[in-house]
Amino acid sequence: MDYGLIGERLGHSFSKEIHEKLGYYKYSLKELKNEELNDFILQKNFKAINVTIPYKQAVIPLLDEISPEAEAIGAVNTVVNRDGRLYGYNTDFGGMKALIELNGITLRYKKALILGTGGTSLTAFAVCKSLGAERILRVSRTGNNGAVTYEQAYAKHSDADVIINTTPCGMYPNIDGCPIDISRFRKLGGVIDAVYNPLNTRLVLSARERGIPASGGLYMLVAQAVLAAGLFLDKELDKVALTNKIFNEIYCEKRNIVLSGMPASGKSTVGRLIAAQTGRDLIDTDSIIVEREGEISRIFAEKGEERFRDLETAVIRELAPVGGKVISLGGGAVLRAENVRLLRQNGEIFFIDRSPEYLIPTSDRPLADEKQKIMRLYEQRIDTYMSTADYIIDGDCDPEDVADSILNGE
Repeated sequence: MDYGLIGERLGHSFSKEIHEKLGYYKYSLKELKNEELNDFILQKNFKAINVTIPYKQAVIPLLDEISPEAEAIGAVNTVVNRDGRLYGYNTDFGGMKALIELNGITLRYKKALILGTGGTSLTAFAVCKSLGAERILRVSRTGNNGAVTYEQAYAKHSDADVIINTTPCGMYPNIDGCPIDISRFRKLGGVIDAVYNPLNTRLVLSARERGIPASGGLYMLVAQAVLAAGLFLDKELDKVALTNKIFNEIYCEKRNIVLSGMPASGKSTVGRLIAAQTGRDLIDTDSIIVEREGEISRIFAEKGEERFRDLETAVIRELAPVGGKVISLGGGAVLRAENVRLLRQNGEIFFIDRSPEYLIPTSDRPLADEKQKIMRLYEQRIDTYMSTADYIIDGDCDPEDVADSILNGE
């Protein structure tokens, strides 16, 4: 390959899409086992590559030169082949710094905990130092190499101001993972997670639920890729403009459009329109349940509402790791906080607020098969619909207008 990314596991990677949006070159993903790394690098059959977990440190002895910044950090994520000599750089530094600054997280005179001890943790340490952090501690399970353990972090450093996760915990496909319990840190003012797939890890969502500024690593990934492309091409690029443009494109492509609302509010119809306009797949959670378990009215009658809600959560859990879809929810899906958290890992929730007088009873929805039930259900649920929505959409117009409102919000 001419340009690409090497790492141990790359099934989660967005790097190919990001680099190819620049339009300068084709970009490949190449998974390497540890024993294959040396031969690949020393054969030099590439023009330039990025390096990810777990080879950001292992690659260093194989290079002819590394930049002073990469040498100071102790990690390389970009290698350029110039006439057979390999030059190593670290563009993660600029990417992480840009992400922290974008989210308004202050490190000057603060205590920072960095989760993990790999190559990205070294970058995070250097960034924290450059931004004036007063104390920086790395955290690992073993506490080796100068790190503290998680137990020590809870016991002695619960006054930490900023937490940066550089471990793969919570990364696709294991999106339930969360590396640390942030409820035990009383002063926390910012959380950064280098994981970018899913868009929002459990760690990030946990922080946001507490009103703490937090972000996943997608912006960092794009920013470092733009910096790497400049090195690949030996060309000065408009870094900020390109980073913002590509970040917004990738985010919108990867984000699920999740439709919530009352039964008969038009979610499925609007979902079909959006899917047709965007080329996305439409997934209807109620339809999946019917296909697997039979009619919803029968499930309610024979097994009760709680059983139906459990089936609904199971379907949402399956959908949560996958991005770029339109998801139409059953009317009560957002009543469970667990469902909302799962959906927000890769999606934003659009509440279609159709006035109850326009909602027509349907026999296949046992909680909404009479007009009086619908009116009562709307009163019971409206606060939850509002509080769980990222966007509230007027549903009292034609489905085409509702779909346009959602897409224009992208």
